[in-house]
Amino acid sequence: MAAGEGIETILSLRQALPKMPMISGLSAGHLSAIQFSPHLRRLYIVRDNDPAGDAARDSLVDRTIETGIEAITLSPVLGDFNDDLVSLSGAYDPEALARLIRGLSG
Repeated sequence: MAAGEGIETILSLRQALPKMPMISGLSAGHLSAIQFSPHLRRLYIVRDNDPAGDAARDSLVDRTIETGIEAITLSPVLGDFNDDLVSLSGAYDPEALARLIRGLSG
């Protein structure tokens, strides 16, 4: 499962991974407070590239460690994955991102 701060961030990531379950916290505070399924084994933390994103990531990583969930952080090049998708246009490669994430989970 992937969890991110904003709906735009998650919808942008969804371009690369349309079948992965994803959730948007709608804010950094809500993201850091998401509840985990007892069956969750791996969480991709889709962070925004700012202090609030760092704090949400840190909180989620601490909580996943406590519950035995593997946490993998995904960081954008710019402010968030939507900025990457819009600004990098031709340089943004959803397939490359999907391959990277599949490699991290192997």
